[in-house]
Amino acid sequence: MPFIRSISGLRATLGDGLIPSVLADYAVAFSNIIPNKKVVIGRDGRPSGKWIENLISGALVAAGCQVRLLGIAPTPTVQLEAEHTDAGGGIAITASHNPGQWNGLKFINSNGVFLDAEENAALWDLIDNKMISIPYSTDFYDVIHDYDAVHRHIQRIMKLSLIQNNVDKIRHRRFKVVVDAVNSSGSNAVPELLRLFGCEVIDLFCDGSGLFPHTPEPIPENLIDLAQTVKAVKADLGIAVDPDADRLVLIDENGLPIGEEKTIALATESVLSDSDKKGNIVINLSTSSVTKLVADKYGFKTLRSPVGEINVVKLMKESNAIIGGEGSGGVIMPECHYGRDSLVGIALILNLLAGSNRTLSEASNQLPKMFMVKLKKNYTGDLNKLFDDLASKYHREQITLSDGIRIDFDNYWVQLRASNTEPIVRVIAEANNSELAGQIANDILSYVK
Repeated sequence: MPFIRSISGLRATLGDGLIPSVLADYAVAFSNIIPNKKVVIGRDGRPSGKWIENLISGALVAAGCQVRLLGIAPTPTVQLEAEHTDAGGGIAITASHNPGQWNGLKFINSNGVFLDAEENAALWDLIDNKMISIPYSTDFYDVIHDYDAVHRHIQRIMKLSLIQNNVDKIRHRRFKVVVDAVNSSGSNAVPELLRLFGCEVIDLFCDGSGLFPHTPEPIPENLIDLAQTVKAVKADLGIAVDPDADRLVLIDENGLPIGEEKTIALATESVLSDSDKKGNIVINLSTSSVTKLVADKYGFKTLRSPVGEINVVKLMKESNAIIGGEGSGGVIMPECHYGRDSLVGIALILNLLAGSNRTLSEASNQLPKMFMVKLKKNYTGDLNKLFDDLASKYHREQITLSDGIRIDFDNYWVQLRASNTEPIVRVIAEANNSELAGQIANDILSYVK
């Protein structure tokens, strides 16, 4: 399997690309570009995360760093700790939704957000040109173990103005919730948050072992047990998070997945329908137009960025956005922090359901109706010529080339882009009927040889 380095960090398979010397080099290089020698580290629960934690913390100590270990913690928790402490940066040990034989590193700057293109270029330059420096010293810091970060994260969510105003209303609903955290970093965090909201929690896959009970990407075909359990116990909803708990996917009370694209749409409705705040909404170029239609209803403007959390965050900061995210189930609420956060998303969804006295299926069915088709194909070549050819072929339509190519027609759109995290290309198409979405997606994918 290949070694993947992108704006989303690095990831590879164990014993192949992800070898100790590579991990140590990247950790030390990271310490060379941050403003101080204080690094916070969390891991997503995979068994390999423990030895990677030991390895990179040792390398960082050797490089003169003060290291604070959070243990198993969601990536958004690591982001919060990097932002709201004196840390110069953070590292999340995770391969996100990739299967268990994968792991990797996500690098976080002192503002609590992932490294942008310029920061990544500086990191990669040190690696590629072998310019990593370790100062000679006989005086080393002790590694600090800090296991309260997840609790601080949850308390910060409980103090959000929207939640403080409505927490009693949420508790009054006494939601019954089934949780599938794929036995990873959300195993304790998600149930703890839910219980603070007065929920009855059924822990389905929350043992914290990091041994995934199914393929960890939270898409419908991997959530069959969750869906069946929701229906069997007559729960109000099911919650699925990915291994590092930055993505949130929902199952309604009938045991049906509502679709990951609807997470950000419902979270956006929760904020816009119950707040007098002003600002923009930011989603990426691959996210469903349903969120834009929700924003339109409340008189808010929607802006689109290239795919990648840091790209969404940068545009959110530039445009004074009050909420944003990605259609993969990522919710970003600046009042908490600038990062995709399943825990924030959970709070906003419960707030919406309690405030409107609706079930999840009712809230989902009342969203504007759009149909999205997502296709992918193994590919590692150069797509730039193909993008140019498609731009020429469809020159009468609205063309966006900031992230692959997106073509906007009158009542539908399609995007072709290379994945940031896998050796594949993705085609996403959306229309107001499923046949049209499928047709245009397959038409565009056929150009990829």
